[in-house]
Amino acid sequence: MVFFSRLLISTDVFARGLDIPQVSLVVNYDLPNNRELYIHRIGRSGRFGRKGVAINFVKSDDIRILRDIEQYYATQIDEMPMNGEPYYVHCFKINFK
Repeated sequence: MVFFSRLLISTDVFARGLDIPQVSLVVNYDLPNNRELYIHRIGRSGRFGRKGVAINFVKSDDIRILRDIEQYYATQIDEMPMNGEPYYVHCFKINFK
C-alpha cells in the first residue's frame, strides 16, 4: 500500500531549495528566527495559485518574532482555537477537494 500526503513538517532544512509539488499544509515545528525563512517555509504550500495552510507551533519566546513577521508582511496570523476540530475540517474541505 502506498500512502501519499500533502503535509510537510518543516524546519529550516526545508526553507530553501526544495520544490515539493502539491503540498497543501505546512506545519512549522519551530518558528524560524527571521521573516525571510518563514516566507520560504510557508511558500512550500499553496504554490502556483493553489491554496495552502501553514500551522505554526509557537512558544511564548516566539511571540516577538511572530509579531515582527506579521508587521513586516502586513498580515495577521490567527491563533488556532484549542478545540481545533472545526478549523481542521474547514481547511481540509477547502484544500483537498
